[in-house]
Amino acid sequence: MKKITILTFALASLLAASCVKPEFVEPTASRQGLTSLEAIFTFGPYRDQTMGLLTITDDSQERFVIPVPWFYPETSDDETALYMTKVRVKAGLEPNYSIDPPITLLDLTEENWFTFTDPDGNSRQICITGERVKSAACELQAFSIDEPALTGVIDASARKVSLVSADDLSSCTAVAQVSAHATISPDPAEPRSYNTPVEFTVTAHDGTTTSTWTVVKEQPEKIDYGFNSTTVTPLFNFDPASHLSFPAYTETVYPTMAMAGGKLVVCLGSGTPVYLNSVTGVREGEINLGSATAAAIASDEGGNMLICNHAESNGSVNIWKTRSVTEAPELFHSFTNESDTPMGYKMKIMGNLDTEAQIVITNEGISGVTTSSRFTAITVSNGTVTSTVSKDINATTGLGWGAAPVNNTAVVAASVNPEDGYYLSYYDPNQLTWIDGNLGIGAQMPTDIAVSVANGNVNANSLDSKAFNNARYVAWFFTSHFPMWGAGPQLYLYDISNPSVIVEHKPVLANPAIEWYQTAASGVAAGDVIISPSADGFMLYVYYYDHNSGVIGGYSADCIKR
Repeated sequence: MKKITILTFALASLLAASCVKPEFVEPTASRQGLTSLEAIFTFGPYRDQTMGLLTITDDSQERFVIPVPWFYPETSDDETALYMTKVRVKAGLEPNYSIDPPITLLDLTEENWFTFTDPDGNSRQICITGERVKSAACELQAFSIDEPALTGVIDASARKVSLVSADDLSSCTAVAQVSAHATISPDPAEPRSYNTPVEFTVTAHDGTTTSTWTVVKEQPEKIDYGFNSTTVTPLFNFDPASHLSFPAYTETVYPTMAMAGGKLVVCLGSGTPVYLNSVTGVREGEINLGSATAAAIASDEGGNMLICNHAESNGSVNIWKTRSVTEAPELFHSFTNESDTPMGYKMKIMGNLDTEAQIVITNEGISGVTTSSRFTAITVSNGTVTSTVSKDINATTGLGWGAAPVNNTAVVAASVNPEDGYYLSYYDPNQLTWIDGNLGIGAQMPTDIAVSVANGNVNANSLDSKAFNNARYVAWFFTSHFPMWGAGPQLYLYDISNPSVIVEHKPVLANPAIEWYQTAASGVAAGDVIISPSADGFMLYVYYYDHNSGVIGGYSADCIKR
């Protein structure tokens, strides 16, 4: 009886409380209801991609104009006028705000009027339209002397280009890369002396925005170690299928990348690799492959690129070398694949092929037949191959990976010395592992960290390693298995001067949320990542490619002391 009485009293108290009229509290600030307007392509090669975005900081105005770039992509010559009359517009609205009639397809060359209503029922008329705008970008992105061949080191914050040289530069022609559709004056192609500082003016496509750059013959001072984190700059990030005419996400490809002659080279496992502008990502042509067969490519720390073929068991592995995208490569090294599994779809280099280096080519598993735990390490000393050793880590680690391209791994060297070991990761379990000099597990990312960072929705089998300014780095890139489920690509860069650092998961550069552009369905989760120091040792580049998610992009950084 006592329990019933207590429950009855509690229920009565609750009902009484629910009948109390709440006190009205005046808002302390007016709330903004319309925060953004996004214009989206409705047809053409860029369908469903963002065409223009207006971020709204004051929604009290009557007229909202969405800025649309004059060209799309801005690095192309494709004008956007064609798409302006049929645009899908998405409004960013706070709760209880409305726009009537609902926004569907708009002609952004016209004024489109709507009723905008706030939560209190107050309404007013607003106009949504668009305007094509010319770019205000006026950066000097690259600068090089033709003879002697010399690449300038750009300090964007100081608007300065350093020509690191002791040569006489009294009469030199140059080539400059500026922001898309911008111009530069005076003309760098005209011969002039660079023994003393030279000023150039870059004028943006809008015709009014300018920047002045000084080209100076000097030796910039470096920081003591690694790259300057404050100089990390995104270069480009776009869909390679629509922008570069690369294969669709459903096609099986075997992606690898390299740098040669200042160009970003992309190989898809067959055919002739293409090269891109390494700053803008614009496709510039196909490399001169000569007599080489390109299953994979890789580049070193000194400006060299290697090309290798794919070889079955007992087949011949041929490796060609070049420094240029226009000159035919020469045969560098050949050996026989003595393993019972194929190899040649993943090749990586640590060091400089002209001095000391280590080349690693992974043996792939065979789908439905066997996994693989083998790779071949090729040691280069004084510019010459001194050893070619096939290594098998199964007995010491129990690790083994599958067939290319999805279930394979890129094995990368921890240094130019084989005794320092190797790094690898593959699906499944996506655990970054350091194999020590005795081919045992020296360190491995703990399972709980690996699961939280690289879960089963991604494929963490793309790696590369390089030395830069007294530091050694390994890049770890994840392609997505399920981009349509919101699982996107991720990028991590570790300082591996202490090879066990992977246990702590403390990257020196990280982007766990790279924007991607293929969200239709699941295709082939293949990709690659490369670290590329400039030959002069001042710039560091990192590039990534996710075939399934439909994205290629990159970053730059430098080690200039400021």
